Amino acid sequence: MHGWEIALLIVSGAFALLVLALIVPILRLRHTVDAASRTLRDVADVTGPMLGNVNTTIANVNTALGQVQTSLDGVNLQLARLDTITEHVQHVTANVANLSTVVTAAAANPLVKVAALGYGVRSAAAKRRRADEEAEVRSELKRRRRAGRHGA
Repeated sequence: MHGWEIALLIVSGAFALLVLALIVPILRLRHTVDAASRTLRDVADVTGPMLGNVNTTIANVNTALGQVQTSLDGVNLQLARLDTITEHVQHVTANVANLSTVVTAAAANPLVKVAALGYGVRSAAAKRRRADEEAEVRSELKRRRRAGRHGA
C-alpha cells in the first residue's frame, strides 16, 4: 500500500468517527427543532383568535368613537340654541331696562306727584275722622259707665 492510500484510510476513519460522534447531537437537535416547531404552531394557533379579538375590539372602539362624535354634534347643536336663547334674554333685559327708565320718568312727572299728594291728604283725613269717631265712642262708653254706677 502506498502512503496516499494509508492517508486516505486514516481520513475516512476519522470522518467515520466524526459522523458517529455527531449522530447523538444531531438527533437531539432534531428533537429541539421539533419542539420549536410545535411551540411556533401553538403560538400561531393562539395568536390567530387573539388578533381576531383585537380586530373586534378595535371595531367596537371605532363604533364608540362614532357615537361620541354624534353626541358631541348634539351638544354643539344645543350650545348653539343656548347661545340664541342667551341673545334673546339680553334683548329682553335691555327692553326691561328701557321700560324701567320710562316708569321712573313717569313717576317723576309733576302730575303723578300731585295725584300722590291728593291720595296722601285723603288718607290722612280718613285716619283723622276715624280717630275722632273712636274718641267719641270712648267718651260715650265712659259716660254710660258713670251713669250706670250712679243710677244703680
